[in-house]
Amino acid sequence: MSVSSVQPAQAITTPTVHGAWQLLSYDVEQQSNGESFAPMGEHPTGYVIFTPEGRLSFMLSAEGRQPGTNAEERSSLLSSMIAYTGTYRLEGDRWITQVDVAWNPEWVGTEQTRFFAIEGDVLTVHTPWRVMPNWPEKGLTRSIVRFQRCR
Repeated sequence: MSVSSVQPAQAITTPTVHGAWQLLSYDVEQQSNGESFAPMGEHPTGYVIFTPEGRLSFMLSAEGRQPGTNAEERSSLLSSMIAYTGTYRLEGDRWITQVDVAWNPEWVGTEQTRFFAIEGDVLTVHTPWRVMPNWPEKGLTRSIVRFQRCR
């Protein structure tokens, strides 16, 4: 009786979203005219962190933010950031977050859906078309956000 050497098939692994990702770019596209703008400057900062246990933390901050010196300036800082956290689930090319804390109280208790693709160490995210609370005058917009996996 001979024993043949059988090599196991190499496992095909799909990139995982778990881990920390640093912001590369943040642009917003207007549905009405197809134009894009960088609402938080050319060099915003931010991270998204996905835990294997199903918790997400998302934070984007505009380029050049400075501390406010009065109530009006401190209040306007709210429109130069996006931050939320909650539990998430993955469904194909979407992650859906059940928001439990957010910079905008209107998001608390809502589900936020994001479409994503991972190519190498780059995570590209598109939001659905929606009216964003930071710039409602732009009408329907979608965000296009790119992140680099943290090492």
